[in-house]
Amino acid sequence: MSAAYALSRFILTPLARVLYRPRIEGRANVPKTGPVIFASNHLSFIDSIAIPVASPRTVRFLAKASYFDGKGAKGWISREFFTALGASPVERGAGQAALDALDQQKRFLEAGEAIALYPEGTRSLDGRLYKGRTGVAFLALQTGAPVVPVGLTGTNEIMPVGAKLPRLRPRISVRFGEPIDVSRHGAADSGRARRQATDEIMTAIHALSGQELANAYNEAPAHGAVDRLRQVLPHERR
Repeated sequence: MSAAYALSRFILTPLARVLYRPRIEGRANVPKTGPVIFASNHLSFIDSIAIPVASPRTVRFLAKASYFDGKGAKGWISREFFTALGASPVERGAGQAALDALDQQKRFLEAGEAIALYPEGTRSLDGRLYKGRTGVAFLALQTGAPVVPVGLTGTNEIMPVGAKLPRLRPRISVRFGEPIDVSRHGAADSGRARRQATDEIMTAIHALSGQELANAYNEAPAHGAVDRLRQVLPHERR
């Protein structure tokens, strides 16, 4: 990782722990070396700060490309901030953009790094835990990386959706579960294996977060007849 990341972790981690006094459980469950996937619930923008701060090892995650290509001083600050946190830019979307994101995450794992992903796909606006999409399971089955489930609580109260700055209260909790080996479910090219592995991961996240289950996918609002039809028809949410 870059010197900027090392410096930011040296400064940010103790500062965040003093200001927010996070409750951190299960750090011993995180493998000290080798590839690992942190699979977490997603409540707030600061989830991607809370996990690296609480983790005993360096964590990679993907962030919207727009955070890196801004102009002027504001763009520079945004780019440096996310780079220092260990983020890498990615174009969001379906199709080729989604495949490119998976390839990028696979390269991190093949290099023995830890990555953080949100199986729900996007933040929960109502605090419930939504069904997981199968991209995390696909990566785990393809690379053999163990999955460490993570349960976050309180991050949505510190920085709700739409807030520009975080509050100082209340305290948040970060709970790391025991690593999950999903290989017993089958091969990465099996849709059934991906679905079963995903459900196992989401069950573990639910046990850590204690959220109400939504029993549905966290879908973006449909725009037009094609999107509405896509959401109604059965298909695998990768």
